Amino acid sequence: MKLPISPSPSLRKTRLSPYLFTLLAFFVFVSLLYSEYFSCIFRQSLQLDLDSEQQIPNRPTSRIEKDRAEVPFAVGEIEEGCDVFNGRWVRDESARPLYDESECPYIQPQLTCQEHGRPEKGYQKWRWQPHGCSIPSFNATLMLEKLRGKRMMFVGDSLNRGQYVSLVCLLHSIIPENAKSMQTFDSLTIFKAEEYNATIEFYWAPFLLESNSDDAVIHRVTDRVVRKGSINKHGRHWEGVDILVFNSYLWWITGMKMKILRGSFQDETKDIVEIETEDAYRMAMKSMVKWVQKKMDPEKTRIFFTSMSPSHGKSMDWGGDSDGNCYNQTTPIEDPTYWGSGSQKSIMQVIGDVFSKSKAPITFLNITQLSEYRKDAHTSIYKKQWNPLTPEQLANPVSYADCVHWCLPGLQDTWNELLYTKLFYP
Repeated sequence: MKLPISPSPSLRKTRLSPYLFTLLAFFVFVSLLYSEYFSCIFRQSLQLDLDSEQQIPNRPTSRIEKDRAEVPFAVGEIEEGCDVFNGRWVRDESARPLYDESECPYIQPQLTCQEHGRPEKGYQKWRWQPHGCSIPSFNATLMLEKLRGKRMMFVGDSLNRGQYVSLVCLLHSIIPENAKSMQTFDSLTIFKAEEYNATIEFYWAPFLLESNSDDAVIHRVTDRVVRKGSINKHGRHWEGVDILVFNSYLWWITGMKMKILRGSFQDETKDIVEIETEDAYRMAMKSMVKWVQKKMDPEKTRIFFTSMSPSHGKSMDWGGDSDGNCYNQTTPIEDPTYWGSGSQKSIMQVIGDVFSKSKAPITFLNITQLSEYRKDAHTSIYKKQWNPLTPEQLANPVSYADCVHWCLPGLQDTWNELLYTKLFYP
């Protein structure tokens, strides 16, 4: 008698009970139904992870990781513990200057030292080297890409305008001639990069507050008056800007008390009081900080303040002649502790006090000490003078040397390298 043929083990494994078949079919149906949902969730999670890795904080590294993705424009980070403002000047014949004076048509004749007869170019050959670390190389393409669809504005006096022009010179060469322009409208100058839909602007406001020196052309006023509580007079032109770079110092230093207007310039009888320079400066800084806190979004914008630009009007400060100044100076000061008489530390203290209480993040560009060393970098006599020189001045060049402003290319390109560092690698 033949035994019944039993199914092989492999055949037994392939047979499913009705219960298991129904359960499997249900899972397949659910997976197909919600596959797009789960895929979307996964993509969102992955994107969040990538975004958090690509943004770097503008805070001490001890802050929690969550805060590290909140600084606008950041693309990387500088070495931990690197103080980019503390260093020395090194000669760099191969990489400096970063552009040629003759190839940047935007430099004002007050800053074109070679065109006006400066006999040497040594002042163009120095590179700032922080101690124990380095700053990233300036990348014009990266900066223009990050400025795509954005507005960047410098607000302040002629020294801030020099930094503004320096930045335009660093960027413009990679933009086609027919895709860039510069126009001036009263106090506002606008450089536009058409292909990037980006603007880099300068707004003349030497005190930040309203003053009798607000005319962008005719402003050489000796009896200076600043109106209290008037930040919105100029501030309405700054609204909507993505990156703001403020400065204000030179015009406050008169050697006398500051005149402060309480009321309006249109009042027939003006209420003017005189106060100490530091108190007047503190008033302006507080107004600026309040405006920033009210008008700017820290999640989308960046605010910078450039510290005071030093002058070199007394060569006695660095051991020179009693009647000399920056004229004929061709090398930097090597004493790392040097601090000239043209820079008031009391003003730096005011900035520190006010900014430390700000609820809005303001990045301080401390260019003062590194610029103190550069007695060689001023325009001196090699510039277009505002007024014709007298025979007495021509006979004694030191008498009309400008030891306040800086030749371009030159020192202010370094200011912008540091601005670039703090903007993209905070």
